[in-house]
Amino acid sequence: MEAAARVIARRGVRGLRVEELAAEAGVSTALIYYHFKDRTGILRQTLEFINDRAERYTTERAADAPPLTAREELEQTLLLELQETVEVRENSTAWGELRASAVFDETLREDLARATRVWVQEIAGLLGAVRPMSSAVALAGAAERLTALLEGLSTRWLSGSLPLAHARTLMADAIDAEVTRLGS
Repeated sequence: MEAAARVIARRGVRGLRVEELAAEAGVSTALIYYHFKDRTGILRQTLEFINDRAERYTTERAADAPPLTAREELEQTLLLELQETVEVRENSTAWGELRASAVFDETLREDLARATRVWVQEIAGLLGAVRPMSSAVALAGAAERLTALLEGLSTRWLSGSLPLAHARTLMADAIDAEVTRLGS
């Protein structure tokens, strides 16, 4: 799955060739087809892998670290999607490639829509922990705005049109604005 994320990040979904994926993973093409059946299977499993990996790097904490407040957990979850690591760059780039390809691929579109709904619900839950008296509609709207902004900031950062520090500042400001808006 790491090899699939790397190849998609580097070549895009349309550039994904099973032979290149097999070479990147150090296995035979037959083994790839045995485990994933077809390209759609590879893409679905890669999307799941990317989501799992993102959850890991946005929620992992040292065992001896003090617990986070609800606000800190919200900020960590969103801001750790904007960090200079190979994992984050690869994940964010592959996610963007999968999203772009979903425009033309209905199956991929459905899978991405489902993954996006889960992510928005997670952020809405974190916002709800910060502002527990907010309505579900308000929380969902704030979560939609924050996740959409994060995707756009990530794309701009990865493409070199926005410095990482500035992207993080803009995201932090948006979190402040949404939490304030929910409190009013």
